[in-house]
Amino acid sequence: MTKTANANLFAALRAAFPSDLDGIAVETDNGLFYSWRDIERASAMIANLLDALKLEKGARIAVQVEKSVEAMLLYLATLRAGYVFLPLNTAYQSAEIEYFIGNAEPAVVVCTSRNASWVAPIAVAAGTKHVFTLDDDRTGTLLEVAAQCSDRHTPAKRKADDMAAILYTSGTTGRSKGAMLTHGNLLSNAQVLKDYWGWTEGDVLIHALPIFHVHGLFVALHGALLNGSKMLWFAKFDPKRVVQKLPEATVFMGVPTLYVRLLAEPGLTREAVRNMRLFVAGSAPLLIETFDEWRERTGHTILERYGMSETVMLTSNPYKPEQGERRGGTVGFALPGVQLRVRDDSGRECTTDEIGNIEVSGPNVFAGYWRMPEKTKEEFTSDGFFKTGDVGKIDGLGYAVIVGRSKDLIISGGYNVYPAEIEGYINEMAGVAESAVVGVPHPDFGEVGVAIVIPKAGAALDADAIVAELKARLANFKIPKRCFVVPELPRNTMGKVQKALLRAEHKELFSA
Repeated sequence: MTKTANANLFAALRAAFPSDLDGIAVETDNGLFYSWRDIERASAMIANLLDALKLEKGARIAVQVEKSVEAMLLYLATLRAGYVFLPLNTAYQSAEIEYFIGNAEPAVVVCTSRNASWVAPIAVAAGTKHVFTLDDDRTGTLLEVAAQCSDRHTPAKRKADDMAAILYTSGTTGRSKGAMLTHGNLLSNAQVLKDYWGWTEGDVLIHALPIFHVHGLFVALHGALLNGSKMLWFAKFDPKRVVQKLPEATVFMGVPTLYVRLLAEPGLTREAVRNMRLFVAGSAPLLIETFDEWRERTGHTILERYGMSETVMLTSNPYKPEQGERRGGTVGFALPGVQLRVRDDSGRECTTDEIGNIEVSGPNVFAGYWRMPEKTKEEFTSDGFFKTGDVGKIDGLGYAVIVGRSKDLIISGGYNVYPAEIEGYINEMAGVAESAVVGVPHPDFGEVGVAIVIPKAGAALDADAIVAELKARLANFKIPKRCFVVPELPRNTMGKVQKALLRAEHKELFSA
């Protein structure tokens, strides 16, 4: 790259638009159509609005709105104008928003009209100068003001290491941290995935994920835009309507919960997926049962991959058969340009199938945590690898397997207990839909496991029988001390089980 080249991510995405700008770029679930020219013009108008505010370089644009094409345009306009995009989960309430806005000090806050009455005072109190509204029906003050702006805009010059976005991590322990992602981080990862997942001319993506998260905002959106591919846009996931649209698509990306819900649809047949090229799953573990049932039902093998807010995508099961098979229960190999290793607590490199801490380096790895230099330093090794906080192993065929989060590790009577291992055994039992194992304080062992199990529809499970079956198969120190059968597990918006809530619920179980 020459010194004069513009490393602004938007410039790369814009360069990939098809030559026919009047072709359809986005078709929404309520019958609206947006051309590539619409994206070009509308993102220019919003970028000109941001430029007119005379914000300082590196200014943050915090956004908590419902999913819409206009919300996507705001993201693209933020990149285009060279500012930093800060997406916020639509589920966040006032205390959380107060923390994020206070911590990030955004120059601009965009929220829904419905929430403006409480978001605006928080923003103003934190020193935010500009608050706009944006709703999912193409209304709001942001669009009203942008409508007065020019539809021509030259993308701001940015270097590869300039910040493009801040993503706050879920903060299961302590306060959420803002992961700073650069234009170079995001573009390098998008380019690698375009090649690795075989994006090709004529691909059509079903976009049914939220866009405040890595999966929907960076992986899915960048994938389609960098390939000049049409998107079938769902503001909210509707399994029946997604199945109806599958014959018009070639690529689908979803969290495991979406696949489970699609499998419940009678219309999901081999005929419905006849034009599909690729199904990608991530953001939470995919049960092997779902993996197998999907293959049996559709003839397609789901491609599981692994990533996180701090790194975008790290590993992927192979797309091309010559690279190997897609193996359920694994997240594949390190992506090109990514180095992945597994080390024990002493820093020794783990051998095949030995469980340890996953560490990574590569052009996709973030620049650090926003205003947390000590925390940033703590999370990197002396030779520059990021400590993911995930525990896993590399199997005999070289595939990475995630065992769990290091903070999920249960140390019971001095022995390491990995919840994912026990969950695997419980999930194989007759009548079990899913399980979660968490560690809680115990007066004798320091910590013990507690299993929370969901039955399949119509199944009657006995908690004591589950524990008895585990005792016949596992070492005694791994056996949960208690088991509860419940109708559902608490989840966040990406479908991940919220183990922190389960730990909090059961922490007094063994107290005197």
